[in-house]
Amino acid sequence: MHLCVGGAPRSPRRYRGKDVVDWLDQMGYYDLSIDDHPQKEKVRTKANHYVTGRDGGREIDLRQFAIEGMKLYGRLKQIGDRTLDFQPDLQQNLDQADAVAESIKQSIDQFIEKNQIQAPIDPIYQPVWHPPEAITTLDYQQANIGTVIWCTGYQSDFRWVELPLFDGKGYPCHERGVCETWGVYFLGLPWLYTWGSGRFSGIARDATYLADYITARKKKTDSTAWNTVNEFLLGS
Repeated sequence: MHLCVGGAPRSPRRYRGKDVVDWLDQMGYYDLSIDDHPQKEKVRTKANHYVTGRDGGREIDLRQFAIEGMKLYGRLKQIGDRTLDFQPDLQQNLDQADAVAESIKQSIDQFIEKNQIQAPIDPIYQPVWHPPEAITTLDYQQANIGTVIWCTGYQSDFRWVELPLFDGKGYPCHERGVCETWGVYFLGLPWLYTWGSGRFSGIARDATYLADYITARKKKTDSTAWNTVNEFLLGS
């Protein structure tokens, strides 16, 4: 199997006796609002961490895949008549992914130390494999590659919504899911308001907020409409 590696970060699956999701939830990461995030709006375009929940959840380390026989390359550059051309950035992409995983561990370490939590110590991560050289061209016929699977992730496409409520990149302009266009709301978007907004752990809070907002707006609208009628009747 052959794999082109992009710039997506990775996350540890378990660390110091717990699933990392448990630690992050306890640390309040899923409650972190986009207003409080250091990168603000820019965080909405960040790639998600790669990790798996298969068999109860386990970490994905592409270096280990390489040891087990997977051929790794940098980001795919172009496809020719017989060749695949890659960017010479495999080592850089692996290192960056590891750096993100290690930064998550460090934040957990700091939380454990600050709150004096008793937790087992995990060994320091050591890369188990390094690319011997940057392979930038591959003859896919000689490599016996007969199938290419494009795993480039997903991107929202709102072109079917023909309303003037999007920015120049096709992302809806909203405040916690509320649009300036009357009666239009969004729910379930990554970073709609918090890091948990695009996950089951956070969508209920956003749904409750929108339901309360819609109810309050409807009451206000009904009250305004009634007062307007009264004023018209009184004035006539």
